[in-house]
Amino acid sequence: MNTNPDSKHARRSLIAAAVAIIGVSGAGSSSAWDDDHHHHMTLHSATFTDGGTLPLSMINTMPGSNGQNMCTASGAAGGNESPQLTWRSAPHETRSFVVVAYDVTAQFTHWMMYNIPADTSSLPENAGIPGSVYGVQNGNDYFQPNYSGPCPPMPFQPFAHVYRFTVYALDTFLPIVPTFGDFTPAGPEGLYHELIEASRGGHVLASASIAGHFASVAGN
Repeated sequence: MNTNPDSKHARRSLIAAAVAIIGVSGAGSSSAWDDDHHHHMTLHSATFTDGGTLPLSMINTMPGSNGQNMCTASGAAGGNESPQLTWRSAPHETRSFVVVAYDVTAQFTHWMMYNIPADTSSLPENAGIPGSVYGVQNGNDYFQPNYSGPCPPMPFQPFAHVYRFTVYALDTFLPIVPTFGDFTPAGPEGLYHELIEASRGGHVLASASIAGHFASVAGN
């Protein structure tokens, strides 16, 4: 991984721009659970409340020098499990879904699953395990092809980070993101590129998002 600060900033800015472009391109996006008569796609989670604090089950575990988890204020271990997600009112032309978990505060991607079949309307908790059968998982910003939970770095402000989960409905399947040489698994830019190209071609039909927050410092 490149440790040059300028390179990191440019890379994160590129990802943030990609997320913004894809987010505004999907017609009929929504961020709230709605009734069956609503025409917009909606997203809901049984694991956390939209706008609320993420539970410990979703948080990463990274032991510090004292052996305690650096990702939580108490040092308690996290479950590192992706949340349950359910979506409704996807367009009839949908052929596949993409799910992205993104730290808006740090511009950091925690999870990417794509080519989820069109007859899927939910993912259970911990669907983001390695080798998941629910869809193809792309490398996140840890370069891990699975869900890697939040772990906001304690020394840096703001301490509380916002984590957005978005589902995209597409009228196509995305190409498998290629890997080259030692760059395995692929980082998130590859899938963002495919999503941007799909959006330009009018293949992103709709999207819906929910978000939660978490801090590794007490009182934030």
